Amino acid sequence: SRSVPTFRQGIASVFSSRTSRKSASRAEKDSGAMADGEGYRNPTEVQMSQLVLPCHTNQRGELSVGQLLKWIDTTACLSAERHAGCPCVTASMDDIYFEHTISIGQVVNIKAKVNRAFNSSMEVGIQVTSEDLCSEKQWNVCKALATFVAHRELSKVKLKQITPRTEEEKTEHSVAAERRRMRLVYADTIKDLLANCAIQGDLENRDCCCLVPAEKTRVESVELVLPPHANHQGNTFGGQIMAWMENVATIAASRLCRAHPTLKAIEMFHFRGPSQVGDRLVLKAIVNNAFKHSMEVGVCVEAYRQEAETHRRHINSAFMTFVVLDADDQPRTLPWIRPQPGDGERRYREASARKKIRLDRQYIVSCKQAEMPLSVPWDPSNQVYLSYNNVSSLKMLVAKDNWVLSSEINQVRLYTLEEDKFLSFHMEMLVHVDTNQAFLLLSDLLRRPEWDKHYRSVALVQQVDEDDAIYHVISPVLGGDAKPQDFVILASRRKPCDNGDPYVIAMRSVTLPTHPETPAYRRGETLCSGFCFWREGDQLTKVSYYNQATPGFLNYVTTNVAGLSSEFYTTFKACEQFLLDNRSDLAPSLQTL
Repeated sequence: SRSVPTFRQGIASVFSSRTSRKSASRAEKDSGAMADGEGYRNPTEVQMSQLVLPCHTNQRGELSVGQLLKWIDTTACLSAERHAGCPCVTASMDDIYFEHTISIGQVVNIKAKVNRAFNSSMEVGIQVTSEDLCSEKQWNVCKALATFVAHRELSKVKLKQITPRTEEEKTEHSVAAERRRMRLVYADTIKDLLANCAIQGDLENRDCCCLVPAEKTRVESVELVLPPHANHQGNTFGGQIMAWMENVATIAASRLCRAHPTLKAIEMFHFRGPSQVGDRLVLKAIVNNAFKHSMEVGVCVEAYRQEAETHRRHINSAFMTFVVLDADDQPRTLPWIRPQPGDGERRYREASARKKIRLDRQYIVSCKQAEMPLSVPWDPSNQVYLSYNNVSSLKMLVAKDNWVLSSEINQVRLYTLEEDKFLSFHMEMLVHVDTNQAFLLLSDLLRRPEWDKHYRSVALVQQVDEDDAIYHVISPVLGGDAKPQDFVILASRRKPCDNGDPYVIAMRSVTLPTHPETPAYRRGETLCSGFCFWREGDQLTKVSYYNQATPGFLNYVTTNVAGLSSEFYTTFKACEQFLLDNRSDLAPSLQTL
């Protein structure tokens, strides 16, 4: 296309002057690495290696997922307790997707470290790989994120903060705040998504003689919590409960397929309360729905103390997705399920809705940015995850440690970053405006045309909630373009989670059926851009703007890439003047944020 040569020619002139700076930067990093020590290791990191023995495997000679969950929980708990310095209990385990099975005789390597500490809870990141000792081959098995809560008998816990050092640690530390935000609204999110996700019943179109009654898959089992199942405080290990849940879910799945199923995914475990030595745990499982190549099994755990008790405590619930693999490791076609009337039909339809949500979430949250289309469709089933990805992508861009200073004009700095197929830009300046005021003023995209000439007009399309809104942006004709461009942009804003965190305004393109491409405009797209605001003092804010630009978008920003410094400088200084002129004149609708 016409824009690509312009992009490349301009880049050559911008980056030719940076070679010496990049060499100097590398030298500084190398000397810093030597100063820190070659063998730097996160102080909270815990590693566990286990040889898979026959007692750990299922009927196929593969490591039982229940056993793996126990090892994962133990490793993560040790990491959490290393940071907290006191006993910790499992609060939740995020969705887990299993990429590879582990065979008898192989080694499981589990690495866990605390990504971020909040008041009394921590997010622990877990990486699981398997290793064949004979061939020296290694495979990624899964990644997991667990939340642990520190607990002391006599005093309230206030955890010390994590100080990230590497780029990976900075990224995980920053994004952990957004993940925590999602966990806190998890139950409400699922409820809202299910309410808004219309799933039509398809039972009428199926041959009734080929349907397996859901009741045939029902499993109920009871476990007595004994001392080996509990920690030093007498609370049942979260990993042990998860292992028991996996066991009954596997039995339920086997009753449908009459074969040995393979667990592929687990939706979040959320522990609603503790259980102790002496408790009886009742585990119930049933196949909620069966699709062509997968089935969802619902599992519920309840606890009671004495046989005479009528009230049972709800400990945990989870949904597990199974497949059945043939000799070539390809998924087999499964029989259909016939739900029971009432609750069974409700679970059947909810399972269909969850499958759609799960696929959307896995696609949006798990995909690498370079593999995603710039504009992702917006609908009620993915809006929470698009918002999460929008903010997380910007935070990950901010955490990169290889930004290179390209120019500085009157204390306005322009940094650039070359990575994969993207060229990213970062503008930074200090403004004598209160941080919260700057955040509120720039949160309102309707006012952006007042200072940014690249925004000719902005219309609010949908106010999703108090933190997220979708806008239709029209840009003026620039360069040799025959038509102006338009954008459909999701803007997501976040206040700081802790002291030291920035205020964030993240923007990315989405697609809406109500705003398709039109002949009057050339549709533009942006993958990741936005603002971060850091409080530098009373009435002093560091304002940073980031943009991860593709060749097509960069041509829209400016037709002369070599002139980026003056182009961005002019726009950014206009932004500064806008903030100064309006620092005491906030829109009433934004003051309630």
